[in-house]
Parts: sequence; structure tokens; C-alpha cells
Amino acid sequence: MKTKSISTLTLISLMTAVICILGPLSLPIPISPVPISLTNLAIYFAVVILGWKNGTISYLVYLFIGFAGMPVFSNFTAGPAKLLGPTGGYLIGFIFMALIAGFFVEKFPDRIYMYMVGMALGTYVTYILGTGWLAWQANLDLKAALFAGVIPYIPGDIIKMIIAAIFGTTIRKRIKKAGYLA
Repeated sequence: MKTKSISTLTLISLMTAVICILGPLSLPIPISPVPISLTNLAIYFAVVILGWKNGTISYLVYLFIGFAGMPVFSNFTAGPAKLLGPTGGYLIGFIFMALIAGFFVEKFPDRIYMYMVGMALGTYVTYILGTGWLAWQANLDLKAALFAGVIPYIPGDIIKMIIAAIFGTTIRKRIKKAGYLA
């Protein structure tokens, strides 16, 4: 196997591990079945560091690990029931968030403000999917679902995007300088 391939697999595995470590760390809030989670922060880091393809692969591996029964989802939960529960739409939405944010990282290299645009658009798509699924699962109207699954999270998500854009860019540059990324 080529050194670049091994490096790529190692970086995907490392970012999957970061998502598995940060994903379960969450804070339940009384107004919503959706906890404040660090999953999206870890995904932002994965796509800023690895780009759209490998960042999305790292998230998909995480999703499969959780689906298979390892307690890597919020509050150390796991299994198919989590994907079918009220927060399942957000977990699926994160796939699109990774794709969109990662696309912006690759399309606009070294332009942090464009990384932020990509993360914001990807998060918006996640909000749409997650809110629709939450409304259906919890039998909420759209307004109630927005106030349960989106509105309280916007400030924190913006902070997470800023952190990932700044620190992820620094990490990406150092990994590239070391010769592990193209």
C-alpha cells in the first residue's frame, strides 16, 4: 500500500475517533429532546482537515459504529433506535453538512470565511432535515420543532464553526507541511 494511502486511512481513522470521543459528550436541555452536542464540532474539524470526501467518510464510519451498537451518539447512546428517534434527522443531516462544508474547504482553499459559509450552509441543511424529522417524530408543528431543535443551538453552532475554521485550518496546514495531505 502506498504511503499516501496509509496516511489518508490513518487521518480518516483519527478523525473518526475524534467524532467518537466528542459525539457522546452532550448536555440535555429541558426544552428539547435534542441535546447540545459536540458532534457537529468534530465533523467541522474533520472536513476542514480532510476535505469533503475523507471528512464525510470519517463521519459515515462514526455513524456506522453507532448504528452497530457502540455508544458513540449523544449521551453515550447507540443503535438503530437512535437513528429512528427524534434526533435521527440531525444524524442523517450531518452527512450533508460534511459534504457541503467539505466542498467549500476544497473549492476555496485557505479562505476561512468561505469555510464558514460552507459550514453554515451545511448546518442549515442539517437543521431542515433534523427539524422535519423532529416535528414528525415528536408530533410538533414546525414552529415548535424550530424552537426545540434549532433556535437554542444557533449561537453555540456559530461558535463551533469559528473554532473549527480557525484551529482546523492550522491543523490542516501542519499536516500538509508534514506531507500527510496532498
